Amino acid sequence: MSQRIHTDEGAQPVAAYSQATQAGPLVFVSGQIPLVPETGELLGDEMQRATRQCIANAEAILCKAGLTLDHVVKASVFLTTMDDYADMDAAYRDAMPAPYPAREAVAVQALPKGARVEISMIAAHT
Repeated sequence: MSQRIHTDEGAQPVAAYSQATQAGPLVFVSGQIPLVPETGELLGDEMQRATRQCIANAEAILCKAGLTLDHVVKASVFLTTMDDYADMDAAYRDAMPAPYPAREAVAVQALPKGARVEISMIAAHT
């Protein structure tokens, strides 16, 4: 049986999905785009700032589940161009605790609301 996780502290879903779902010890955080929770504003002008917002949104959802970024075992990063990879990676490196979780970063044609970056995470209660 799975449990849905929701917090007003994180960005609100922009379509038909939950912010996260817990199944057993695992928490699956849906892809987070750089929406500011308080205003719904999309941060898209600067990749490092946008990446930090995606991670902050995921962190708020993890907190609601009783977890932190230290519990993340896998992250998936989606970029609309690999030209943004270095800036995304620099912000990711600063925001995520070492040792870093497993991760992939892939280029996609487009993301919701015109975002340039989206990050999803899987975390585990230990």
